[in-house]
Amino acid sequence: MKYTHLGRTGTTVSRIVLGTMNFGDRTSEEDSFAIMDRAFDLGVNFFDTANAYGGSAGRGATEEIIGRWFAARPGVRDDIVLATKVHSPMVAPNDDGSDVVNARGASAWQVRREAIASLERLQTDRIDLYQFHHIDRHISWQELWQAMEVLVARGEVVYTGSSNFAAWNIAQANEVAQQRHFLGLVSEQSLYNLAQRSIELEVIPAAQHYGLGILPWSPLSGGLLSGGSSDKRARSGESRITEARAKQQDQLDAYDRFAAERGWTSASLGLAWLLHQPGVTGPIIGPRTIEQLESAVAAVDIELSADDLTALDELFPGPGGQAPEAYAW
Repeated sequence: MKYTHLGRTGTTVSRIVLGTMNFGDRTSEEDSFAIMDRAFDLGVNFFDTANAYGGSAGRGATEEIIGRWFAARPGVRDDIVLATKVHSPMVAPNDDGSDVVNARGASAWQVRREAIASLERLQTDRIDLYQFHHIDRHISWQELWQAMEVLVARGEVVYTGSSNFAAWNIAQANEVAQQRHFLGLVSEQSLYNLAQRSIELEVIPAAQHYGLGILPWSPLSGGLLSGGSSDKRARSGESRITEARAKQQDQLDAYDRFAAERGWTSASLGLAWLLHQPGVTGPIIGPRTIEQLESAVAAVDIELSADDLTALDELFPGPGGQAPEAYAW
């Protein structure tokens, strides 16, 4: 395994992040335990989850599985950098489809309540990286940072991060944090892969300026870049991948050949490309099997040459650089 710092912090994390969204839903607890065991053995020390993960097992089920894994392995917790998220509703909507009052978002009230609940489910005394799962445009940053300052002061949260933020959200958040003499955001989770590169326009430049590590989610575009997954349990669904591949068949065939000619799997190549991009701490993988996990970890040893990177840019053109040069003189 290879390691790097989490954004501008001094904490060292693995360059592969274990995503757990499938745990309890598409992956049984027994298999989830086996995946976490193997990930830990391979040197993966950065686990990512969210309070709402659990799918068919119910919201919060994923955190509970991770908590039971920690409980069954005394001493392991201090070797893991544990990330979770807050924002999504934790209770079912009303009969008319509306949200239960105060069931979602990032108010100080909600953040405090959900932090306590996550700590209980995870069976731990702290969240190492507490992330806002989405921007909440109804909450002021003064309120949000006050809530986080309390959690940090109590030792229940170490760092804060964001997910699905626009560049200006990152700037706004960290400018207010600086005014309050608070560390602010240290990471940003964004949709980023060879087939979806829009964050290169503004999010990555903003993250680099403010010292945030980029944690790409859906690094293989829901299976599109994995060489033609036929796994019916795939996160985005087999039908979506089949339809997408049909629209981009020539492009994806060329990509698969590019990987095979170099002795790599398509999935490993997609992850390796991300590891070569500026500002990326590590992609978040969501393995459902040990084999998928090991294939993902192999990506850290792939060294892409300048010619390789140029060829991949030609196969999957990005937006042309950062804004505004990408579209203006």
